[in-house]
Amino acid sequence: MKTYYRLCVLIGLVVAVHSGPISRQAGNNDDLVQTYLKKFYNFTEPSGAASKGRTSHMSVKIAEMQKFFGLEVTGSVDQETLQVMMKPRCGVPDVAQYSTFGEGLKWQKNQLTYRIVNYTPDMSQAEVDEVIEKALQVWARVTPLRFTRINSGEADIMVSFALKSIFSIKIV
Repeated sequence: MKTYYRLCVLIGLVVAVHSGPISRQAGNNDDLVQTYLKKFYNFTEPSGAASKGRTSHMSVKIAEMQKFFGLEVTGSVDQETLQVMMKPRCGVPDVAQYSTFGEGLKWQKNQLTYRIVNYTPDMSQAEVDEVIEKALQVWARVTPLRFTRINSGEADIMVSFALKSIFSIKIV
């Protein structure tokens, strides 16, 4: 009887493994690319336009995405671009129809500096340093941004603490 249960479990595992999702085939990538660009890059299909117009508009959006992630900008979906599109991520678009800081993106570079101007009395300096570094590492893992700490002068990101535990970040 024990052997029977073991055999059932083994068969169940084999069936479960073989019934898992298969990798995407090239034909299915078109849907993935289109859905991704609609969700994160405001891609809309030109109304009443021919297929060629749609393709060139899509190429522009692919190039925009490649530039954002620091990939080689070709406007075509290569393996590296596809891998970025398949990574899990939040639902916030990379580009928006509005601008928070005025004219477009503030930084035209991926290597950014940050400086901790002062510290809060509520935490040790080591704790503040660690928390800020970890927060920036989160961004570095999911964007092409890279952060370097400086100890003096004007940085791209100036972190400071004020009275009553007000936390302030000045983006230069």
